[in-house]
Amino acid sequence: MTERSEPGPPATSGGLSPRAAEEVVELCAELIRIDTSNPIKPERPAAEYVAEKLAEVGIESTILESEPGRASVVARIDGADPMRPALLVHGHLDVVPAEPADWQVHPFAGEIKDGCLWGRGAIDMKDMDAMVLAVVRDWARTGRRPARDVVLAFVADEEAGGAKGARYLVDHHPELFEGCTESISEVGGFSVEIAGKRLYPIQTAQRGMAWLELTATGRAGHGSLPNPTNPVTALAETVARIGRYDWPIRLIDSVREFLAEVATTIGRPLDPEALASDTDGLGGLGSVIAAMVRNTANPTMLEGGYKINVVPQVAKARIDGRYLPGYRDEFFATIERLLDPQVTYRVVHEDIAIENPWDTPLVTAMTDALHAEDPEGRAVPYCLFGGTDDKSFSRLGIVGYGFSPLRLTPDLDFAGMFHAVDERVNLDALRFGVRVLDRFLTSC
Repeated sequence: MTERSEPGPPATSGGLSPRAAEEVVELCAELIRIDTSNPIKPERPAAEYVAEKLAEVGIESTILESEPGRASVVARIDGADPMRPALLVHGHLDVVPAEPADWQVHPFAGEIKDGCLWGRGAIDMKDMDAMVLAVVRDWARTGRRPARDVVLAFVADEEAGGAKGARYLVDHHPELFEGCTESISEVGGFSVEIAGKRLYPIQTAQRGMAWLELTATGRAGHGSLPNPTNPVTALAETVARIGRYDWPIRLIDSVREFLAEVATTIGRPLDPEALASDTDGLGGLGSVIAAMVRNTANPTMLEGGYKINVVPQVAKARIDGRYLPGYRDEFFATIERLLDPQVTYRVVHEDIAIENPWDTPLVTAMTDALHAEDPEGRAVPYCLFGGTDDKSFSRLGIVGYGFSPLRLTPDLDFAGMFHAVDERVNLDALRFGVRVLDRFLTSC
């Protein structure tokens, strides 16, 4: 950790050096070239890279492993006012796997093409890791500092639920986050253009996660004989009911405010009952809206049988379930109602739903920083379609928001880049993000 020095005045807005805005592209490209596909490749090489980049400018850090290779990096940077609560800035080092044959460029080449940096992690979320590194390295070189203490956490295993990353740190090293009351991380502050205007959704809420394993049991037998208890049939019918279930619209406060802002922007009212199917004219927000107005349960894996002429005794399926804050009980009651009598389920992994307030000084600092770099843009709250490590850090009482600012070109579908082929980010978006983060962190 860095040694505490006498507090000085916060840096003025716009004090970032031009070097930082250019360095972010190189940092992000180098991070992408370190393959950290979870669970195939461990995060240790990326953690060592981050620690080295911090050490180059005199910032001490600690590398912690939950098991060999599954490494996270934590550092603390002294702020101008040490009496204020600290802010946690966290990002994950792992990425989902990528098949090179499916991509226009190799997903781990960190290649620049058509004004964009391409590669797995360009959006999720080595872009934010690089932006944070660029900002704090610039502070160290120029003697500037954040408004308050900032704890940096570059963590492992987020793409698999965080048990070997953020959750491990929270359970085994909570002292590293002493004094932290708020945090920022991924999937917020990105631009979306609709009706010729730019909105910047800031994540104030996120759905809960319920990954389920369904198990159907029946009587094994020869495939040529009638079998009314065939578990494959029972499982298939259950999976179809769950996959086709029309979940009811449920609007939480963050989503109500988001929809009101969108309606004002597009100049027409939005019918909540039609949102899941009618998202025309909403650009990249369409798929995001469809995911934030209801619970969802998507079948993702099937397993049953071992020979074409044998009815198995057991068949299994996996379901990716997500529920809105306040609607966990409804989610599980619905799943149980849709099960065939031969089918049971168990929860493979569950994490909480979160909703945090919009009207706070921290959010005001985010919106001010965005507006300073894009006066025509408008920040709005929203509910994240997936989940982040905020769920783990909330166990320490830390209130987390999604704020990884990017001004994207209109042709880039932010949500569509997640876990997809040809993931990429425009270079100017990275430079924009560095400037916004610097303004935010030196004023919040």
